[in-house]
Amino acid sequence: MPTPKLSPTDEAFGPVPADNQPGHHPEVEQDKPSGPPPGPPPAPEIVTGRFAFGFEPLLRPFAALATVLPGNAHVDVGEEQVVIRFGMWGMAFPRAEVVDVERTGDFWLPKVAGPPHVSLADRGITFATNRQRGTCIRLARPQPGPYPRLQHPAVTVTVADPEALEAALRPE
Repeated sequence: MPTPKLSPTDEAFGPVPADNQPGHHPEVEQDKPSGPPPGPPPAPEIVTGRFAFGFEPLLRPFAALATVLPGNAHVDVGEEQVVIRFGMWGMAFPRAEVVDVERTGDFWLPKVAGPPHVSLADRGITFATNRQRGTCIRLARPQPGPYPRLQHPAVTVTVADPEALEAALRPE
């Protein structure tokens, strides 16, 4: 079979590379996706765990009088529920109700010593075992707490590792 005569235009560009000749198939098709199939991004990993309260030595006697001890004072963050245990008191609410978390601290001793304290200003509740640092958990809707017929729009807890609790609860 005779070689086809190249037009003057073809001669200007030189020979056709082997990868561009008819019948050649490259290892990777340029017009075909090679990554994961399109779709929604994977759901973020849900952090769960138990966060123990951090006890300040000055507040330990007040906490003990209120039945709050290191073994029965913690915040459990589950996939669906947040449960706070504070001695004989407790509170639980759906994790989906958390709208924000914020660092708080420098509490006044009478507002944190002993049992849970309710704020007269906004009906928020504080479960505290130290005056230095806490985490305020803001809720979408007020939730029932340890005192009958009271609903709380926010909960403050003074866990030993507030950064970890905040990371676990921070809405995506």
